[in-house]
Order: sequence, then C-alpha cells, then structure tokens
Amino acid sequence: MSYDDSSSTSARPQRDGKAIASLCCGIVGLLLLRIVLGPLAIILGSVSRRQSATKGEASGMATAGIVLGVVDVVLWLLPLAFAITNGDSWYYGG
Repeated sequence: MSYDDSSSTSARPQRDGKAIASLCCGIVGLLLLRIVLGPLAIILGSVSRRQSATKGEASGMATAGIVLGVVDVVLWLLPLAFAITNGDSWYYGG
C-alpha cells in the first residue's frame, strides 16, 4: 500500500493570497475605510500581478482588486473635492 500524495497536491491549483487579500480589501473598501483599504488593494494587487507574471499564471483576482482599489480612492476623493470647492464645508443643505 502506497501513500504517495504527490499527484493529488499537484492537481490542485494554488491560490495567491495577495490577490485574494487585494480583492477583499477592494470590496470592503467600497463600504468603509476607503482611504486605507483602497491603496492597500492597489499595492497588494500590483505585487500579486508582478509575481504571477513571472510564474506565467492568470491574475484576474489581482486585477479586480486593483480596479476596486482605484474605485475606492476615487470615491474617497470625490466628496473631498466637493468639500474643497464648496468652501471647505461638509454641509450640503440649502
């Protein structure tokens, strides 16, 4: 009886932790802590894409994390730009 598990471990695709973390940061950043999680998603996604390019692997989750990170940063900057052009006031009423 042989317990050689090398064939079962090589058939399973490996997940990239940085790509998953980038995607999660991008998704959660849409709801809260945009200024922290957005840039973090961009950084983790970029590192993951660079590593997957050297290995010749797909990087879809990393790309999605980068895109969501950019969206997070833009959604943080829009109210800030509106407040600056509105006379440094966060008051939106009339």
